[in-house]
Amino acid sequence: MEEEHVRNGMEEKRNEQKRLAQEVRIRPLERRVRTIAGVDVSLERFGTELFAGVVVMSYPDLTPLHYATVRTPVSFPYIPGFLSFREMPGVIECLAKLPAPPDLVVVDGQGIAHPRRLGIASHLGVLLSVPTVGCAKSRLYGAFEVPKQVGDAEQILDPKSGDQIGWAFKSKERSNPLIVSPGHLVSMEESLEIIKNCLRGYRLPEPTRRAHELVNKFRKGELD
Repeated sequence: MEEEHVRNGMEEKRNEQKRLAQEVRIRPLERRVRTIAGVDVSLERFGTELFAGVVVMSYPDLTPLHYATVRTPVSFPYIPGFLSFREMPGVIECLAKLPAPPDLVVVDGQGIAHPRRLGIASHLGVLLSVPTVGCAKSRLYGAFEVPKQVGDAEQILDPKSGDQIGWAFKSKERSNPLIVSPGHLVSMEESLEIIKNCLRGYRLPEPTRRAHELVNKFRKGELD
């Protein structure tokens, strides 16, 4: 009985993802980006608490402007492909603590490079009506040729439809490519351009790199 309940619950979430994916809009930005936020989440796979952090920076010079952190109980299990349901409450609460909404949010996760075209960046973008870009450290879905040189990007294709769903982008020597995909209200080309503009010598773009550092300090109790 319990297994059936879990299966029914997951089917509901799968249908919710498919419904929300219909609301995703991959299109050119409607206005100039002056502030950009990076979002990261830290939690154990079977942990009971979630730590979320957001860092807002000016764009394109990337001067830090604001940050916010949140610690909240985990209310959804770890299930690949459904992580946005696990992480979204903390991320939304974190963004709500900012003095003003950023013009664009870069999320450590997937945009439309997802089996149902609704990774956490797309999910967040639709719920908040904000432009988002997903920049993940590993692939969840899609096929691509591995880029060889720093600065190279290869298209990520949906193996079922052949549509482009993102970019495999080599940002640093001796590093695996980043998985870059538009989340919402930004074009495929702009998603890659924005990530390129946010690199400062590290594998990760500055907004999510700084957010990752912030979350780790917050989790360890090291914030001033």
